[in-house]
Amino acid sequence: MQKAPFDSDNQYEQDLDQGAANYQPLTPLGFLDRAADVYPDHPAIIYEAETRTWQQTRERCRRLASALRNIGVKKGDTVSVMAPNTPASYEAHFGIPMTGAVLNALNTRLDSGGIEFILRHAQVSVLLTDTAFAPVIAKALEGLEQRPIVIDIDDPAAGGERLGTIEYEEFLATGDPQAAWQPPSDEWDAISLNYTSGTTGNPKGVVYHHRGAYLNALSNVTGWEMAHHPRYLWTLPMFHCNGWCFPWTLAAIAGTSICTRSFTGPSIHRSITDHHVTHLCGAPIVLSMILNTPTADRCNTSNPVKFMTAAAPPPAAILQQVEAMGFDITHVYGLTETYGPAVMCAWKNQWNEQQPLERARLKSRQGVRYHALDHLDVMDPDTMKPVPRDGKTVGEVMFRGNIVMRGYLKNPVQTRESFSDGWFHSGDLAVMDPDGYLRITDRSKDVIISGGENISSIEVEDTLYLHEDVLEAAVVAMDDEKWGETPCAFVKLRDGSTLTEGQLIEWCRGGMAHFKCPTRVVFTELPKTSTGKIQKFALRKQAETLC
Repeated sequence: MQKAPFDSDNQYEQDLDQGAANYQPLTPLGFLDRAADVYPDHPAIIYEAETRTWQQTRERCRRLASALRNIGVKKGDTVSVMAPNTPASYEAHFGIPMTGAVLNALNTRLDSGGIEFILRHAQVSVLLTDTAFAPVIAKALEGLEQRPIVIDIDDPAAGGERLGTIEYEEFLATGDPQAAWQPPSDEWDAISLNYTSGTTGNPKGVVYHHRGAYLNALSNVTGWEMAHHPRYLWTLPMFHCNGWCFPWTLAAIAGTSICTRSFTGPSIHRSITDHHVTHLCGAPIVLSMILNTPTADRCNTSNPVKFMTAAAPPPAAILQQVEAMGFDITHVYGLTETYGPAVMCAWKNQWNEQQPLERARLKSRQGVRYHALDHLDVMDPDTMKPVPRDGKTVGEVMFRGNIVMRGYLKNPVQTRESFSDGWFHSGDLAVMDPDGYLRITDRSKDVIISGGENISSIEVEDTLYLHEDVLEAAVVAMDDEKWGETPCAFVKLRDGSTLTEGQLIEWCRGGMAHFKCPTRVVFTELPKTSTGKIQKFALRKQAETLC
């Protein structure tokens, strides 16, 4: 065969340089400016009786950034937010990283010990906190050697006392609504820090970068086929993987955030009717709330409402029932380490011909990779070879690409282990169906997914062992209609103990966040291997009979 006629240096590397005119680091923060420039009067946030436009929201975010700079916040600092799904939480997703600082949205379900650990580990310099959480925050602050500056978000609907020296609105007033901000010098710069319990008691700090947040925000748009100006109801916590990057997604397509401090099944239906909601996200517990709402309180909408759900796979029967009510369900899967959803059950038109229960079964699978995820596979962790696509052979779910975290803060050993062999090892077990769709068969054995939140079984076991009557303890996941999964404890008591199930559960509630506590306790001999290791697989089978 004739060779190519030219033998010269790469002509595309000559005089075609990267500069300000043709290159800018990727950051989702720029979506805010575009929304305010193009749709300044379009509603950005609705909260109770107040509506704010995109122009007003940009001004408030810039005020926040300016005010933080005025008190010395700089690149590399950590600014934490303890708040429900309110405008302040949304504004923090732009205002804090505009300074170069890193946003740390705190899980509002954590106890004071968990909050104290994060504030210390992340070296938090400023804490924005809703007064509703004053008791748990005050206790957490007591244990710190160096306390952050505290700014109180004194929402009239919150109640609670102030802990800081200035209130959030007063603090914003010290900032400049026209203050300029600069994109990161490097899109690899950290934008946020999210903590996950993983498989150990102490949470791990997962570091996100601007590039990944930008790409996943747009992947939400593409994968979910979102049109401009969606009306999004915040049922998914913004503290959970930064609301799966949806604060930035909504700015990209000039959507409207319907914010709410809390919600119930009837209030979700009311919001859908009153605000013409088009999209919402949440764990299967939210599906259960929607499904169990009395008929008289259900929403009145002529168009299907799109619902994205994750966590423990919702039963096919529940998916079928919710869709019959007018909800279009999309099932996704991911981890804190992948910016939230990184896998989506992409729907195929030919599946519409299937019977309702079969359609729901297909939809309950985790699916295929997000647009911004380069590689997804189920692999044998020992050989690092993909498992056969037979729907039977179990392997570990592994990820590779731009929407995988930078790593774990101050934890190089765990980071290296998680990224060994050039893949992110999820710890989740799955099979690959013949059509290339991922199907989770089991979570990493030490993690329980309850209401969308990770619970370390080791942490629960450690708490149980602190009780003087507990001789042995093992905790596994138990299916729960409301929460998806809850902890089920198997306990061997010391001889002569009269401790009851209710007493032990109540004792746990005094030592840890309530959502982490066992919902069932079974007093029994624990099955063990010949080397004395507790056989959790046997306990999982027992737990199945308790549901």
